[in-house]
Amino acid sequence: MTVKTTRKTYDPASILNARDLIKLLARSVPAPQAVKILDDGVACDVIKIRNLVRNKERFVKRRQRILGPNGSTLKALELLTECYMLVQGNTVATMGPYKGLKELRRIIEDCMDNVHPIYHIKELMIKRELAKDPELAGESWDRFLPHFKKRNLQKRRVPHNVTDKSKKVYTPFPPAQEKSKVDLQIETGEYFLGKQAKERVAREERVDKQKEKKAEKLKARESEFKAPEEEGEVKEKKKKRKHAEGEDEVKKEKKEKRRKHEDEDDEGRKERKRKKREKAAADAMEE
Repeated sequence: MTVKTTRKTYDPASILNARDLIKLLARSVPAPQAVKILDDGVACDVIKIRNLVRNKERFVKRRQRILGPNGSTLKALELLTECYMLVQGNTVATMGPYKGLKELRRIIEDCMDNVHPIYHIKELMIKRELAKDPELAGESWDRFLPHFKKRNLQKRRVPHNVTDKSKKVYTPFPPAQEKSKVDLQIETGEYFLGKQAKERVAREERVDKQKEKKAEKLKARESEFKAPEEEGEVKEKKKKRKHAEGEDEVKKEKKEKRRKHEDEDDEGRKERKRKKREKAAADAMEE
């Protein structure tokens, strides 16, 4: 598609506007809207957004933020910047005054850089209200504009196996090279086996693994059929234990009584023997 001027052309810059018109039509901008580029004070800007985000899913989500729910964000940006916007594929086509195009490019690039357009919309609304006050025309508006802090909500990924390097002893020698699959096969002797022997070994290993898993499953099933301990059995055990403790106490008491009786008997015997000795001594004296 070519654009040429004719002898009737009185504005040499119109060829550039015609070029922009073709560019907008190629970006699926409606013809009645694209024709407005020929007016004075209206410019266009085609912003390429695909190369700003690598991940496709992330790109689609951030592109959807420019549109907003039911196109509300897009409509708000158009009203505040007095520009026309069309989000199509990997580009955003914009039309309007130069000041509005500059703002839109900044908002779209920030949106692709994970800054939500709602923050810029708030800022533009405040600026619009401040522009109405002639007293603030020569002053800085920084004190009126909101300052949003960046918050990183993603948690730091912690590795599963944290190795404490302080405990390791430093050695100037590098670690031993890990053995390859072929080396391990040579060590086990599998490397020198024929095709049928290898298949047989693999089959045997598979059967062993199946047996182990089967045994584990059987254990798990048997554990489900174990009868839980009832309260009655626990009470009976407690009663038996108490009864046994009572019997032990009775036995101890009997032993103590027996010891006392034995002690008393020993004392009685000693007393009797002593009396006999005294009596015998007395008789001997009388004789």
